[in-house]
Amino acid sequence: MILAIDIGNSNITIGGVEDEKIIFEARMATDRIKTSDQYSVELKNLIELFKADLNNIDGCIVASVVPPVSNSFYTAIRKVLGIQPMIVGPGIKTGLNILVDNPAQVGSDLIVAAVAALRVAKPPMAIVDMGTATTITVIDENGAFLGGSICTGVKISMEALTSRTAQLPAISLEQPKRVIGRNTVECMQSGLMVGTAAMLDGLVDRMEEELGQPLTVIATGGIARFVIPMCRREVIYERDLLLKGLAILYKNNVKRREN
Repeated sequence: MILAIDIGNSNITIGGVEDEKIIFEARMATDRIKTSDQYSVELKNLIELFKADLNNIDGCIVASVVPPVSNSFYTAIRKVLGIQPMIVGPGIKTGLNILVDNPAQVGSDLIVAAVAALRVAKPPMAIVDMGTATTITVIDENGAFLGGSICTGVKISMEALTSRTAQLPAISLEQPKRVIGRNTVECMQSGLMVGTAAMLDGLVDRMEEELGQPLTVIATGGIARFVIPMCRREVIYERDLLLKGLAILYKNNVKRREN
């Protein structure tokens, strides 16, 4: 078994993966001020919570978009598992042809999601990742990474709305009964949830026009399953897209190093 770890801005997702099958999945909050010792305790406790044997973990791969946390967590992995984690970054082979202006600026999470999405469906495609930010990545018919769009995440939008206005309350992010809200909560849910679905539909429509081809849309991220039902176009939901991508990258790179 290997550990596949995605360090995001809000959460760190940890998956135990065997033969590309996810055995367990856990999350901890991303905290920029925690020490490697604190992360070591949390990591060990989470692994033991799911009754996984530390001695049966043969490897680890990590993708991180939070540099202040990365080194502390890498050290925690070495302390708990006694192994050097594989890092998604320079030197790792992804098999992707990245056609953006500066490939070094592409987030490792976007690369990992693209690798997994190409196993799920045939390109051209748009990959939507709804986390702290909402990202849309476009892969062309040849499997090349073209770029995409970065938008404010739903939760950040809600936090900005409630913190910068005097009379708007914190609300639950769920599908409203109607688009034309009849009270403050319904109006906010309409704007945040239906508005996000409409934004995704509209952006993908314009991306298709620019590309000149229809796109298969694949979505992942915690909030995605609540927004997708409100989209007018078909969207494939893949809850564990990043963990699957990490497992694929680990397997491919271990084989390359052995050869």
